[in-house]
Amino acid sequence: MRLNLISKLALATGLVLLCTMALFAYLNLRSLKGLLLQETISEADRITETIIRTTHNQMLRDDRPLFYKTIEEIGNQQGVERIRLINKTGRIIFSTDDSETGTVLGKHSEICAVCHGGPELLLTASSKNRSRRFYGKSGAEFLGITNAIYNEESCYIASCHFHPEKFKVLGVLDVVVPLDRMHSLLDAYRSRMLLLTLLLITLTSLSLTYFTQKLVNRPVRELLEHTQMLARGELDGLVHSFAHDELGELADSFNTMTVNLKKARQELEGWGRDLELIVQQRTQEITRMQAQLIRSEKLASLGELVAGIAHEINNPLTGILVFASLIQSNPKLDPALKNDIETVLRETKRCAGIVKGLLEFARCAPPQKAPCSLNDISDAALELVRHQTLFQDVTIARNYSGRIPQLLLDPNQIEQVLVNMLVNAGHALRGEGIVMVVTGLDPAQRMAFIKISDNGCGIPEANLDRIFDPFFTTKSNKGTGLGLSVSYGIIQEHGGHIEVQSQEGTGTTFTILFPIPEADATAPTPTEPAGTKLPAAPGSA
Repeated sequence: MRLNLISKLALATGLVLLCTMALFAYLNLRSLKGLLLQETISEADRITETIIRTTHNQMLRDDRPLFYKTIEEIGNQQGVERIRLINKTGRIIFSTDDSETGTVLGKHSEICAVCHGGPELLLTASSKNRSRRFYGKSGAEFLGITNAIYNEESCYIASCHFHPEKFKVLGVLDVVVPLDRMHSLLDAYRSRMLLLTLLLITLTSLSLTYFTQKLVNRPVRELLEHTQMLARGELDGLVHSFAHDELGELADSFNTMTVNLKKARQELEGWGRDLELIVQQRTQEITRMQAQLIRSEKLASLGELVAGIAHEINNPLTGILVFASLIQSNPKLDPALKNDIETVLRETKRCAGIVKGLLEFARCAPPQKAPCSLNDISDAALELVRHQTLFQDVTIARNYSGRIPQLLLDPNQIEQVLVNMLVNAGHALRGEGIVMVVTGLDPAQRMAFIKISDNGCGIPEANLDRIFDPFFTTKSNKGTGLGLSVSYGIIQEHGGHIEVQSQEGTGTTFTILFPIPEADATAPTPTEPAGTKLPAAPGSA
């Protein structure tokens, strides 16, 4: 038989409440028993103190008949079972139970063990240590407490007293009281706790049944019916809204899910109709990727070819440059040829720069990585370029994040990349404008980034796919077209990549992303001011 939700909740709550109340009752009974026992001990101790104080004068006068009569009258009171007077030798010299009078107790008996049970004789003990619990022949439980009768000064100086001063204890008074009243109170309390527990369980079960039926069972049943409708493919029904609680949120989620499923079905039907178009788009993407792979292979082959050509050209260029310099410095040179020689030197140096770029493009030396600060490398690159004439009227600003951990970089190669991009930004500004350098973390890609933005002329959209191709440049007579290609290769060797966004006439943003070491991927680092402005070269805006 399957239990419904209400029965399960009521049963589980009843069991939890029963266990809780049982534990609570047990602890309460234990605490109450301790309190009642302590009160009984205190009451019995007060009886012994009362007897000792009341009979003090009688003992001084050695009036034993009156002394024994006083003890007997107190022992006949309700709540006192037995009173015994024991001397220092352990003999019971008087007891309200006549059969005990004259009996001798050993040092190891329960009464004497309080003081004589240890290695040394105890002259004083707490009321708890002087008490004992035991059962009589009838099975009833009793509490006994002993109290020492000390040899006070008024005792050993009295004329009638024969105990010398060296005796500290003259005897022991033992009072025994029954514990039936304590057990009666505990039984009554236990019965009340049992009735209270049953009453609470009943009321809680009824309340849970009512509220669960109203607040849980009915909404769950409606949600179940709605789920069955969804399983049958009926997506037009909605669940009625409940109260503003978790079940109400669940109902709203079901309705949202239904709407989304209906929308998804419509989209799937639309995708089915447009499947041929999607396949064509994917085919074009694959063709484009294949073309990119072929292009990469061609670039690799071109790099090998370029390396050989550069080496072959570099030697004669060096000779041309040396001899042209010698001719220029020769005093016999015709002044009319001086401009021609300068042109030869200038163009030879330009060719040497092109050859150097070709070698860098072909070599792409492996980076010497070490833990570095991206912000420090950026500062070093800015320091190199900001004094150039190109940046005379350019405002250079920076906005660094202090949360970037140490990255594994080759600082020289990364500085070369940043200088190259900063110089490109300066050329794009054509004299004046703003260059912004921003660093930070990209949590989506778990990478650090540095952005170099300018508000210059921008890059035409048709050229965006070609800017990293070797020998491609939009600068007339200014450059080899290898700077971005070399930079792209360096960043790839560091495990990162470069993204570019540009709009013609508005500006360009290059974003370089670097991987973060695993150990520092989530480690917090101190923050520094979010944005600072780097002083520009003298005369800059």
